Amino acid sequence: MMNENKNRGSRPNISRSGANRTSGTAGGRTKGSQFEGSTGVSKKRAPAPSKRRKRFSFSAGQTALLMGAALIAGTMLSSGFARPKFSSDYFTNINLFGRIYEEVHENYVTKPEDQKLIKGAVDGMLSTLDPHSNYLTSDDFKTMQEQTAGSFAGLGIQVVMPNEGPDKGYVLIVAPIDDSPAAAAGLKTNDIIVEIDGEAVQGKTIDEAIALMKGKRGTKINIQVVRDREEPPMDINLVRDIVRVNPVIARAEGDFGYVRVATFSQQAAKSVQEGIDEINKEIPGGMKGLVLDLRSNPGGLLDQSVKMADLFLDGGEIVSTRGRRPRDTLRELGTRGEQLEGKPIVVLINGGSASASEIVAGALQDRNRALLLGTKSFGKGSVQTVIPLQNGLQGALRLTTARYYTPSGRSIQAQGIDPDIDFPVIYEGQDENAPRRSEADLPGALDVKKEIVSTEETSAEAAASDDDANQSKSSQSESSQSKSSEENAGGSNETKDVVASAEEAETLVEPFLCLPSEEEPDEVRDCQLEKALEILADTTQYSQALAQAATVKR
Repeated sequence: MMNENKNRGSRPNISRSGANRTSGTAGGRTKGSQFEGSTGVSKKRAPAPSKRRKRFSFSAGQTALLMGAALIAGTMLSSGFARPKFSSDYFTNINLFGRIYEEVHENYVTKPEDQKLIKGAVDGMLSTLDPHSNYLTSDDFKTMQEQTAGSFAGLGIQVVMPNEGPDKGYVLIVAPIDDSPAAAAGLKTNDIIVEIDGEAVQGKTIDEAIALMKGKRGTKINIQVVRDREEPPMDINLVRDIVRVNPVIARAEGDFGYVRVATFSQQAAKSVQEGIDEINKEIPGGMKGLVLDLRSNPGGLLDQSVKMADLFLDGGEIVSTRGRRPRDTLRELGTRGEQLEGKPIVVLINGGSASASEIVAGALQDRNRALLLGTKSFGKGSVQTVIPLQNGLQGALRLTTARYYTPSGRSIQAQGIDPDIDFPVIYEGQDENAPRRSEADLPGALDVKKEIVSTEETSAEAAASDDDANQSKSSQSESSQSKSSEENAGGSNETKDVVASAEEAETLVEPFLCLPSEEEPDEVRDCQLEKALEILADTTQYSQALAQAATVKR
């Protein structure tokens, strides 16, 4: 995500299976703007560094980044993919578009702006794909480059604009960045921005809303925010500032280490390693175990997630990515040796842990190297390739090109990663039933599970009388609600999206009420961290939980 010319392909013991072309392989290079990111295709034999392409990693809310969100799992190219072979239908469709464009341009009631027409057409085309494929204007592209560098001016929040549901047309906050103006103002995940400096958000595009929130450092902004959907908006005043993304916080917690990773930005893995070294110096004899906190981490650079997982694994596969063709495959393998020498690890995750966070959590879970504690992760398992257009002068295309898979071969796209120890927490006054949006909730998300519902057609007796007809309709309605898998002659099938199955609903764990301690009533406790440290302190409990986790079929 930044102008860093590191070559992931130069690392030893990294296997990249595929053939003949590079589609922004992790850490590869572009000929123009060079960025880090995630997956794609590569030759087994790495090309010269000047011809490699770098990859990005983009997150759930990445469709619209507002002045400060880390990017999550994706790729960046400057010269694009190999030119495809076009069918005759292609030219027919292009001709159709050209005809409509010409008619609008010449005959619309007022003279339209050509730039808006083209952008609208491009946005419309990409909106039929998935939530993470979109067009970036040149300004948006520059902003993205600034964000990936880890320092930029703004509010420090990541946002999306839902196009369906009760929050349709509003700016939804995915996550505030640590130590940003947004975090200092108390903005939270799932807050809705309904008004910006007196202008209503609804009716505007996400780009228009973001443009209203942009500004120079030191300038003031007023926003109206809805948290409880039943309550009136809150009036919040902020001052735009330079947002510096500090990706890693490390400290000792008694005999154990605690490392918080806020985002997988440049040098995140190196910062984790340095943090662990400092903790080991602080604790006599070194730490006895580690808590790795990936909660509310929206992701970041693929190469950083691979390097970070590699710190705790002794070689072996970390992640693989697969595109629509067999050759579009990449496998990332770790190096021999690990940082903690087998000491116990607990990884904290929640619904805000996405993409690159899920790569690390999934690798450590599949390899039975750590216990995962918290709540189910976001489920962002797709890879975006960012293709600059005319070296960025015409913006860039961000296109979903692959899915990534954990070492066991499971895709977490729209599924998420379930923790080994399900430990949801709520705080005093918090609604325990408050929903948390996931990848599966995003309109057009890939791989959302479908459930087949049988709709039984009734026989000809239904037409015997009005009463019989009404009775038949009632019977048909009851049948359509059933989940019978039997085939019925003359029946039809309809599909509906399923966010959570009945089996999942039955296994939900009641949230733990996390109250302030009597000694420090004004301090907010981190009950999930306390639970993780408790497990690490009891080696028998940890070993038993890890052994039990190893038996789970994933």
